[in-house]
Amino acid sequence: MRSVVLIPARYRSSRYPGKPLVNLLGKPMVLWVAELSAQAVGKENVYVATESQSIVDVVESAGFNAVMTTDDALTGTDRLAQAAETINADVYINVQGDEPLVDPADILKVRNAKLENMDDVINGFSWVSEDEDPHNVNIPKVISTEDNKLIYMSRVALPGFKDPNHAPKQYKKQVCIYAFTREELTAFRTFGRKSALEFNEDIEILRFLEMNKTIRLVETKPGSLAVDVPEDVAKVESTMRKVGLG
Repeated sequence: MRSVVLIPARYRSSRYPGKPLVNLLGKPMVLWVAELSAQAVGKENVYVATESQSIVDVVESAGFNAVMTTDDALTGTDRLAQAAETINADVYINVQGDEPLVDPADILKVRNAKLENMDDVINGFSWVSEDEDPHNVNIPKVISTEDNKLIYMSRVALPGFKDPNHAPKQYKKQVCIYAFTREELTAFRTFGRKSALEFNEDIEILRFLEMNKTIRLVETKPGSLAVDVPEDVAKVESTMRKVGLG
C-alpha cells in the first residue's frame, strides 16, 4: 500500500502572507517540512499542494513534487482533496507546511495507525507544555474519550470545570498530522462548505464530525511548534537550533 505526504502550502495566508517561503535558518519553511517528511516516506512520496507558482518553483527546484491547486480551496484539507485526485495512493498524510519541527517518527506513527484503522480519520495530539498557554487561541485544544477518540476540538481551553479542584492538570492539543483515504478527502470536499462549528472555531477537522466519521487520536511527541504569525519565527528558529537542525 502506498502512503504519501501532502503538504498544504498557501501563499495567501490571511494571518501571515507568504508564510511557506519564510526563511528559517536560511531555508524556506516549506522545504524544512518536505525534507523531514521525506525521511518518513521517501522523497518521491512527498507532494506540496499550493495555489502559488512561487512555491511550486521553490519546491521543484529542491527536487520535490508540487501540485498546483485552485485559489478558492476552503481549507488546507480541501486543497489536499484537490491534489489527491491526481496522486495515486492508499493513504494520504497531511503534514502542515508551518510545522518545521515535525518528527518523521510521528508521521510514521500516524501512517501506521491509519493502516490499522482504515475506516477512521487519524489525527495527532500531544500535551500542552508548561511553556504554552492553554488559553492561546492559536492552539486547538482536544477533547477526547479515554480511548482517544475525538469528541470535540476548540480554541477555548477545554475541558471546563465547575469546581477549581476539578480543573484539568493538563490539556491536550492538536498536532497537525492527519491520515486519510482518497474517499474521505473527496467526501470532505464535496460537503461543499464549512460546517457551523468548523466556521466558528476555524478548525477544519470538525467537518468530519458532521460527516459522522470517527476521528482516532494518536499521541505524538511533545514540543511541536508552528509558525502562525511573524512573532513565532524567532522562537521556532531557537528551538530548531536546540534540536540540531540547521
